[in-house]
Amino acid sequence: MQNSESTFTDTLIDAWEIIYSGGWVMIPLFLLGLVAFYTGGRLLLFFSRGNHKKTSITTCEQWVSDPSKAQGTVGEIIRYSQDGVNSVEEIQDRFSEIRIAEIPRLQQNITFLQIMINTAPLMGLLGTVLGMLTTFYGIALGGSESTTSIVASGIQVALITTQMGLVLAIPGYFLTYYLKQKVLDYESFLVRLESISLQHFSGIQKG
Repeated sequence: MQNSESTFTDTLIDAWEIIYSGGWVMIPLFLLGLVAFYTGGRLLLFFSRGNHKKTSITTCEQWVSDPSKAQGTVGEIIRYSQDGVNSVEEIQDRFSEIRIAEIPRLQQNITFLQIMINTAPLMGLLGTVLGMLTTFYGIALGGSESTTSIVASGIQVALITTQMGLVLAIPGYFLTYYLKQKVLDYESFLVRLESISLQHFSGIQKG
């Protein structure tokens, strides 16, 4: 137990030393990463809680026929779309309300996430420029020991900030793409569920 705590503490110390050695640019980079992956985590949590991906068309048809058996977020949508409706147009309006309430909010969060991810390598590039300026300044001073330290510090800042920006950006791009596909899947599911609901309601009216 003590060994694991010691390892965790050492990891935190190493992480702090890396952030500190990268200069002030590492602070906004670190905060940017926290905000970006917090936003991504919230979106992943939203899709993991929803059961629309796991619900087959057959199950949807059964739940639309008997909303009391419907479960999860799909059940909530089915009950909301059928509660007190008297026409096909009212069902269409209910699904439009659902799409207006959910889809733009998801897309806005993904757009915000994408901005954060795109900013990461630019912040890393800013750190690179600042590090190289420090390096050139050290070179211009001459060949003393302090000059060598300044040059090494500048190179370190340039490399660490560039690395941090890429570490945030590369997985962020994959996460953004994955979440965009999730939104498209969710939109497609709502269209299919609306079609099933309209067919069921039309069948009841004809019967």
